[in-house]
Amino acid sequence: MVRNEADFTAFAEANVTRLRQIAYLMCRDWHLAQDLTQSTLTKMYVAWNRLARHGSDPFGYARKVLLNTLLDHKRLRSSSELAVDQLPDRPHQGDPTADRLTLLNALALLPKRERAIVLLRYWEDQSVEQTAEILGLSTSVVKSQSMRALTVLRGHLGAERAVLFG
Repeated sequence: MVRNEADFTAFAEANVTRLRQIAYLMCRDWHLAQDLTQSTLTKMYVAWNRLARHGSDPFGYARKVLLNTLLDHKRLRSSSELAVDQLPDRPHQGDPTADRLTLLNALALLPKRERAIVLLRYWEDQSVEQTAEILGLSTSVVKSQSMRALTVLRGHLGAERAVLFG
């Protein structure tokens, strides 16, 4: 099966928003998320016919390319990261916007691999096996790091928000 340019355009239009949201959740910078999404779509365009020949799932491949692009970017810019020693003040109860920001801030405190695992497992609702395949890890690493990350998130979010992660 050969996919044509129209197929790629339809795929890109249908998935660009979701890819950009995943990128934002990983990097917490809308401009960088846009750049990562564009890089991912560029790489997808180059590999489009090869994906068709192998019968690969285009979105699964795009997600993997996006995560690898982000990790490569972080490796190149790791010296410019700024670590913080305290969480911001807790938001008021019942404010969904504040709750979302608190969750995003807590996610940002996780190391990039643990953040990727949490986002794939709980945001994208991927299985342990799918997450391991996407990230190129063993299932035991995905299980142990997701448990560690969830413990950290629960500690940062407090008991009232711990329900977000089961």
